[in-house]
Amino acid sequence: MTLSRRRFMLGTAAGLIAVTHLKSRAFAAALKSSGLKDLYRDDFLIGTVLSARSFPDKETTLLDLISREFNAVTAENAMKWEEIRPQLDSWQWDIADQMVDFATRHKMHMVGHTLVWHSQVPAQVFLDSSGQPLERDALLKIMKGHIETLVGRYKGRIATWDVVNEAIEDDGKWRQTSWFKGVGEDYIDHAFRFAHDVDPQAHLIYNDYNTFVPTKRDAIAAMAKKLKARGVPIHGLGMQGHIGIGRPDLTELEQTIEAFADAGMRVHITELDVDVLPSVWEMSAEIANRFEYKPEMDPYIDGFPQEMEEKLADRYEALFKIFLKHRDKIDRVTFWGTSDGASWLNGFPIPGRTNYPLLFNRQMDPKPAYNRLAALKLGK
Repeated sequence: MTLSRRRFMLGTAAGLIAVTHLKSRAFAAALKSSGLKDLYRDDFLIGTVLSARSFPDKETTLLDLISREFNAVTAENAMKWEEIRPQLDSWQWDIADQMVDFATRHKMHMVGHTLVWHSQVPAQVFLDSSGQPLERDALLKIMKGHIETLVGRYKGRIATWDVVNEAIEDDGKWRQTSWFKGVGEDYIDHAFRFAHDVDPQAHLIYNDYNTFVPTKRDAIAAMAKKLKARGVPIHGLGMQGHIGIGRPDLTELEQTIEAFADAGMRVHITELDVDVLPSVWEMSAEIANRFEYKPEMDPYIDGFPQEMEEKLADRYEALFKIFLKHRDKIDRVTFWGTSDGASWLNGFPIPGRTNYPLLFNRQMDPKPAYNRLAALKLGK
């Protein structure tokens, strides 16, 4: 190689390195000035959950991160029945009020979660004074009063409500909850009508997990069509999005987005996280299930390998490519947590494990998965 050609090659390489460095600096600067909410502002809302332990202002670093990165927030537990109304005559408004104030202050889309669910409800809700199951009319009266009080308090401030949660089993059959047994399948009609009567401007959705399972997907879509045909004010369907690092096949998830949209529903990805730990089942988010801790089921106590970080980033990138493809159908993508340390998956379905399912690590620094989602919009 001649001296002039060697100089040309070295100069070209140096130029490429300089350009790459400048692009990396520009990418980093863009991330620093814009959160995910800004990058995806023309596509759909980007959300996360608010936890009671963050209030009142106990975790200012986390709250600052949330306000920068997200434009939608969901009350993780603070509006569930056992938290906000542990006794029928006792309402605990403090934390929920602070969450709504936070969302209002930062002009965020607030999601109320959840009005009617079979879990995390005090047993007394379903029983009369003698301990016997309530009759239909009495149970509907309790449901109506609960929804009127809760939705009424935040009318005009909570934009979306998860009205009914997890009413369908994976096999497509009705879950045999106390609501279903006490009222019948039309308990869902009543729940949506009660909420709409209180706040006609609120966006009302049905929310469930494992919606990628074909039998469950079809049952939910059919239910939504029937509700609409009866004039029930249901506006959207929530896909919880608790998935694994390699399951399910994302084709199934995409088919659910299409099926829900075909049912005339707006689609919400409501509780997104990616479980990276060994699984004890195919997939589920039934919170009543727990399993015994075994060390072999907790392989990343000392840290998350770079190889796994890349697999997690690949998974999130593949998901968001699907979401962007269907941006016309999707209103919101909400992560079920902000940083790994606060994820419910550290304790579910096996207590005491160390999981890494989210976009920010335990120090609240962005992970490769975060950078990959940003790069989809920044074109890097």
